[in-house]
Amino acid sequence: MIVLGIDTSTIAASVALVRDGVALGEAALDVAPGAARNPTGARLLAMIDELCRAHGVAPHALGAVAVGAGPGSFTGLRIGLATGKGIAFAAGTPLWQVSSLAALAHSVLGRVLASDGDAALAVLDARRGEVFAGGYARRGEAIARIADERVIAPTELVSMLAAIRATHASVRVVGDSPAIAELAAPGEAWRHTPRAFSVVTLALAGPRTNELAHGTPTYIRASEAEIRYPDGVPGALRRSRDA
Repeated sequence: MIVLGIDTSTIAASVALVRDGVALGEAALDVAPGAARNPTGARLLAMIDELCRAHGVAPHALGAVAVGAGPGSFTGLRIGLATGKGIAFAAGTPLWQVSSLAALAHSVLGRVLASDGDAALAVLDARRGEVFAGGYARRGEAIARIADERVIAPTELVSMLAAIRATHASVRVVGDSPAIAELAAPGEAWRHTPRAFSVVTLALAGPRTNELAHGTPTYIRASEAEIRYPDGVPGALRRSRDA
């Protein structure tokens, strides 16, 4: 089975084609850190088309589409999920969702040198002086969540990492936030963003629930618009309190 993977939780969005668990190919946006604009919307479909053409994969050949559900960039997540749903609907395939933080943890826990029981603290820049963070451990071939995903101040990462270290001998810190360099010793901190291949790998190992009809991004926190306009944007329809 060929699975198309998509992750747009960061501006370094990536797509991958995976056949029976083996990567056929992967592509990622090469974006400078701190870029002001998210280029995902303009490039995502082109990246997918180029990747499929390069490996001779037609839409009808896809067995599923797997998408990183977040947390991450609100705009990126909406673009990625909408694109994944559109492709899955057109191809008549299921849409699977996995945590983008879990996919980030897989980038170090899924390596050959990682052992059963090794753990990772996955951290993504959430802007506004905050980070998205979650704890994971390797359980055989699976990645298990051991600390809830949350949005916190970077200073709170110290206690979160200490709690994971209290129960796991080997802990890596991985992510795109500058805060990770201050948390771990050299060799324990890995600069990464979630990758589409990891999204597919975790989706294949998971329950494979079809989220085509009801899948939504995992934001964790309210958007700036929701905070500023809790009853809806002025001039638009008012949001029901019972919704």
